[in-house]
Amino acid sequence: MKFLLSFVLLCAVSLVYGQLDRSIMPKPAPAPEIQIKPTETWTTANGITVILSENHKLPKVTFDLTLGSGASLEGEKAGLSELAGSLVMSGTSSRSKDQLDKEIDFLGASLSASASNVYLSVLTKHLDQGLSLMADVTKNASFPEDEFNRISDQLRSGMVSLKSEAAGMAGNATVKVNFPKHPYGEVMTFTTLSAISLSDVKEFYRSRYTPQGAYLVIVGDINRSQAEKMVNTYFGNWQGPQPIISEYKDPVKSNGNQVYFVNKPGAVQSVIQVSFPIPMRMGNQDQLAMSVLNDVFGGSGFGTRLMQNLREDKAFTYGCYSSLNNQDLGGWISISGNFRNAVTDSAIQEILNELNRLLNETITTPELELTKAVKNGSFARSLERPQTIARFAYNISKYKFPEDYYRNYLQRLENIDAAELSRVAKTYIKPNNYNIVVVGNESVLDKIKAFDSDGKVTMLDEFGDVKIDRIPSDMSANEILEKYVLAVTQTGSMAQAQKKVKKVKNVLQKAALTSDKIPFPLQSFDLYTKDGVRAEKIEFNGNVAQSKYYDGISGFEKNMQTGKTPFDDNKMKTAALEKALIPEMDWMLSANARYVNLVGIEQENNQQYYVIRVGMGPQNESLHYYDKSTFMKWKTVKTVVNKDESFNAITEYSDYRAVKGILFPYQSVLNAGSMTFTQKVEEIIVNGKVNVAEFQ
Repeated sequence: MKFLLSFVLLCAVSLVYGQLDRSIMPKPAPAPEIQIKPTETWTTANGITVILSENHKLPKVTFDLTLGSGASLEGEKAGLSELAGSLVMSGTSSRSKDQLDKEIDFLGASLSASASNVYLSVLTKHLDQGLSLMADVTKNASFPEDEFNRISDQLRSGMVSLKSEAAGMAGNATVKVNFPKHPYGEVMTFTTLSAISLSDVKEFYRSRYTPQGAYLVIVGDINRSQAEKMVNTYFGNWQGPQPIISEYKDPVKSNGNQVYFVNKPGAVQSVIQVSFPIPMRMGNQDQLAMSVLNDVFGGSGFGTRLMQNLREDKAFTYGCYSSLNNQDLGGWISISGNFRNAVTDSAIQEILNELNRLLNETITTPELELTKAVKNGSFARSLERPQTIARFAYNISKYKFPEDYYRNYLQRLENIDAAELSRVAKTYIKPNNYNIVVVGNESVLDKIKAFDSDGKVTMLDEFGDVKIDRIPSDMSANEILEKYVLAVTQTGSMAQAQKKVKKVKNVLQKAALTSDKIPFPLQSFDLYTKDGVRAEKIEFNGNVAQSKYYDGISGFEKNMQTGKTPFDDNKMKTAALEKALIPEMDWMLSANARYVNLVGIEQENNQQYYVIRVGMGPQNESLHYYDKSTFMKWKTVKTVVNKDESFNAITEYSDYRAVKGILFPYQSVLNAGSMTFTQKVEEIIVNGKVNVAEFQ
């Protein structure tokens, strides 16, 4: 009987399947209402909204404190919030930074802070100790002066390296042009950083680190009564002023397409960002539909319209993406990618074409269904994390989302159709009214002018500020170089300078070399000899990590990983340009293999500089900046090209001191790509005993 019943059931199932029409896709079941585990919310007497999401799977608890104050214009002190936020963890009234770090490490905890947030992750058994540290940082940060100076120097080093980071420069330009006179459009510069005092930082902390309007999100192995006790114990006595809430209007762009260009000498590709502000803040009723539209357009994956066009079809780039950004004080859409110089203009045109398609063509059913399926799965997976549930409660409370916003998320997602996407596209995307930012080589300038409504490209610096045009020089290149030579030799004529330099048989420089990314000290040695040797080496713990040697006939470089490598033709040319004690004295002499071109006068950091280009070809070209008032060299910029990538190696010189009547820079800062080194000279020996073999 069992076998007969099984046979009948099998036949019935086969019959049913045999009658199915597989050419017709089954209708999806209605999107269910999501059953989200409830959170608990309460407000303390001093104004903190606490959100608790219990999860007892692991013996760990996280505390995420978001302060109630919003972003505000910082003006001449732009970057104050960044600097202050970086210093909160630098010590408290009862703990030094080292003590704080040691206690955190001992607990195996994670504690971090910023201008608007303090975060703690700690094991349940160490709750009291962890919260004691968190509360101390939140209420009693001390801001020691030495840490203020150290972090300020770090930020300056980061700004020095900015000229080598095309994406960073593009990001600065994009926020500046989209958000004028708005907190989101402010960028720290050397000038604004110098204007920030330690008292400014302390006042920022005093006025903004306040319990009023703050949210404390607690997730993990803790119950309501424990959480209430902990919050009252460690934050119950915390007092402060009302939060600072500033209102700003949504930016309105109505002047047509505008093209902005940031020069990156020697760049072999362009970073392009096409962007525009939109009136969409957190909590906007259209943000889900716009999120779907963005995902179809270029939000993620290889199936988006941007990727299919610019990567798969045109092969212009490895990736082109779009992003939808809706925050507390405004929103914007940005499309970005890296493109070869030769296709920069074509890439911009295709991005504009794809924006027009969003406005003029209906989103197809396959595009829409695929995007919904991806978002559906992503949402379902996110529910596995207790942090997600707590974030939902936070958004509902802070941004006044409907109570059922997340419970009905899948239903609202399912209800979005092509007509809805067309509506939001036309509402938020205004054709031919985009900000087009390009960071790259000046060779692309003429090709991108056509995209600007008035045919004029606006030149920006690395911080997104309008760059003052180069001024024609009032002196020739040779006159500038001569002024520099006379300044560093402290003489009144070239004859006197040459006489003084001829007396120099050798120079040995010893210096300390430091970098935030290298935890141990380095020692550098530079050697010059009158008979043509230029050599340098870097040591740590007495071991040579890297060295270079050139004697006018041959040269090589050596490091611990690859051993000894002879100079190629390009490096030989570069070494020849720099072999003299004062290379500028050689540059003044006519030589067919070398060119010395006057670029003009540029202004940086409110100071004017003569700029001279020197080289033997594009692979060993460099720019040299001389102070217009003193003629001392301030900066050298060399372009390093490696296959499809390039970066600028930038050296800034300062603290010139006289040794045997010749001025040498006793401090220099070298930025190469993402690495920044500070070199401080300890000793310069002129005409001493040197052992050239030590450098070979």
